[in-house]
Amino acid sequence: MEVGFLGLGIMGTAMARNLIKHGFNVTVWNRTPAKCEELVKEGAAHGRNPADIVKKCNITFAMLADPDVALSVVFDENGVLEQITSSKGYVDMSTVDSITSSKISKAVTEKGGRFVEAPVSGSKKPAEDGALVILAAGDKLLYEEVIPAFNAMGKKSFYLGDVGNGAKMKLVVNMIMGSMMTAFSEGLAVADKAGLSQQTLLDILDLGAIGNGMFRLKGPTMLQHSFPPAFPLKHQQKDMRLALALGDEVAQPMPVAAVSNELYKKARSLGLEDHDFSAVYHAVSEKHDATNGIQTNT
Repeated sequence: MEVGFLGLGIMGTAMARNLIKHGFNVTVWNRTPAKCEELVKEGAAHGRNPADIVKKCNITFAMLADPDVALSVVFDENGVLEQITSSKGYVDMSTVDSITSSKISKAVTEKGGRFVEAPVSGSKKPAEDGALVILAAGDKLLYEEVIPAFNAMGKKSFYLGDVGNGAKMKLVVNMIMGSMMTAFSEGLAVADKAGLSQQTLLDILDLGAIGNGMFRLKGPTMLQHSFPPAFPLKHQQKDMRLALALGDEVAQPMPVAAVSNELYKKARSLGLEDHDFSAVYHAVSEKHDATNGIQTNT
């Protein structure tokens, strides 16, 4: 199958690479062309712009940073919409709000194309391992057609019905994750200030009912003040903001998420936005001068 892939950030590069490894003919594009070079060496072709890729490929995937970028890639000059026809499918795997996803879907389908939204649950390592969880919604026939590609990128895909449901589910998942991380950070901070061993706290948590993969993965690096960006903090804060907007839409109080969002905003003000989202620990522990000691590489 010949497919296009738009957006080669931390996630998109790993996802496109897995498509190549599984025998797909992949044509890639990124706003910074240099990011395409590594995948071209591995067998990908390089498209000039989104329109060029859609023209070449019957199905195009996208993994973009935020709603503004997702919209610009579709609607701007040389964008996806210029080459969408009845034979084309567009699968947007970015994390955006349901309004953005619905706007893209409407534009694509009005030109006769097919659309699936498919945001993913998972960060850098699951993306590299092809172990993402894919939350899809939209055109059921297109969803079924791209299952082989989803299987190359993820360990499980869910079909959630109408466009918007995938976006909403992803925001709920990331809202829970972000709130858990701030609570985890508070626990580590208070243990430290109370003279307790943070490592012992990690060991105790891992043996109990609230032991989980995120605490197990992030805890040791947080104690080392090492925050390689598996999932950048700026994207976590964006997702918290969008999740709170969803809460407003359905009149659901979200006090825990609201406070967590403020902590991610505080972390951004400390210059931590490009570090991993677990760097919110520094905002929670009020170590305002600690950023100089943060490690960003594994």
